[in-house]
Amino acid sequence: MSYKIKELPLDERPREKLKEKGAKNLSNEELIALLLRTGTKEESVKDLSIRLVKQLKNFRELNSITYLDLMKIKGIKEAKAITIMAAIELGRRLATPKDLKKLKITSAENVYEHFRLKILDTKQEKLFAIFLNTKNEVINYETIFIGTQNKSLTHPREIFHAAIKNSAVRIILLHNHPTGDVTPSKEDIAFTTNIKELATMLQIPLMDHIIIGENQYFSFFDQQML
Repeated sequence: MSYKIKELPLDERPREKLKEKGAKNLSNEELIALLLRTGTKEESVKDLSIRLVKQLKNFRELNSITYLDLMKIKGIKEAKAITIMAAIELGRRLATPKDLKKLKITSAENVYEHFRLKILDTKQEKLFAIFLNTKNEVINYETIFIGTQNKSLTHPREIFHAAIKNSAVRIILLHNHPTGDVTPSKEDIAFTTNIKELATMLQIPLMDHIIIGENQYFSFFDQQML
């Protein structure tokens, strides 16, 4: 049995608005509506996109949404979910430099700008290590650990095993706080102190430990905690 999909009035259609005013003048909901293309018999595509956004804690959470998350939303089937996931990944790739190797690290802000999208695409706590050469250029970078807020980040051997494997001269650690608050916990501080001591012993200095949250970061180096 077929049914008629609820349509928007012509002057409210995101497609026409984009052609007339440009994509940058569309709201988040209107851009999502363009990806969804159609609504359902109960609601227009604009209403469906508004409902999708309302289910997020904040709009940036869309960056870590999964295919299964989307499929749980009434009105979103396989084709719509796949289209949204493809658009998110395309945006992520465009926002991230093609090759971060040989990138020269000059500050915590520099690290944040280039690596934040690689570490914010998860609802879990993730520890990321950047391995540098004598010129502070990136040799390689690896995800060392993915866990939960209530579990310690990782054992130090995982970090230094990767550092030695990559012939690193210096290392930078960064991890995300899924809550968005970048204030270091007692565990973060103890962990950083431990890693700094071991790094000094192994002569692979820890340059910084950066905590990334919602549009902000905390640098142990900048705060003179290293």
